[in-house]
Amino acid sequence: MKKNNFEFFKNVVEAIVFSSSEPVRVDNLEKRVPSSIDLNKIFEQLKKDYLERGINFEKINNSWAFRTAPEVSENLTIERVVRKPLSRPALETLSIIAYHQPVTRAEIEDIRGVSISKGTLDILLELQWIKPKGRRQSPGRPLTWGTTEVFLDIFGLQDLSALPGLADLKSAGLVGAKPLITDDLSKFEVNEEKNQKSLIEKLVKNND
Repeated sequence: MKKNNFEFFKNVVEAIVFSSSEPVRVDNLEKRVPSSIDLNKIFEQLKKDYLERGINFEKINNSWAFRTAPEVSENLTIERVVRKPLSRPALETLSIIAYHQPVTRAEIEDIRGVSISKGTLDILLELQWIKPKGRRQSPGRPLTWGTTEVFLDIFGLQDLSALPGLADLKSAGLVGAKPLITDDLSKFEVNEEKNQKSLIEKLVKNND
C-alpha cells in the first residue's frame, strides 16, 4: 500500500509539472503531496526515469520542470520568419504610395505634412511591397515609387482598382482633420467604396 501511494503521488507530481508552462515551485508541490510521502524521493525517481529520454526532469533553483534533452534539442529547431508590425509612418507612407503611384518622396512628404525617414522606405523595400517606378521628367528627375505584385498578393487585391475608398480610410483612422490622402480618392464611387475591403485594416491585421 505504501508503495502504491508513492507511485500515485509520483504520477501526480509528474502530471502537475508536465502540464505547467512554467517551472513549478517545491512549496506548491508540497501542498499536493501528503507529508507521509517523501517528496525528495519523488524528485529523484522522476529525474532518474527521464534521464535517458528526449525530455529531462530538471531542478531550476527551488522549482522543477521538464526540459528538452540537450542531445536532441538541435533536431527540434524550427526557423521561421517573424514579421515585425509596421510603424504608423510606414503604414501612412505605404497607403500614399498605393493611391498616388508613381509618387516621389517629396510628394509623399507633402501629403503627410511631415518628412519621412530613409528607414521607412527601406522597410517597405525589404518587404518587397514597393519598388522604384522610374524618374519623373521634372527638374532634378526625382525617383518615383509604386507598389509591387507582392503587395497585391499579401493584401488579397487583384489589382489597384480594388483599393478601398476614402470612407474606409477614415474609419481606419488614416484620414482625419488633415487628410493624409488627397482628393484623388474622390474618384471612387460610393457603391464601390461599400464593396471594397479596407486596405489599412488588412495592413494592421497582417502585421499584428
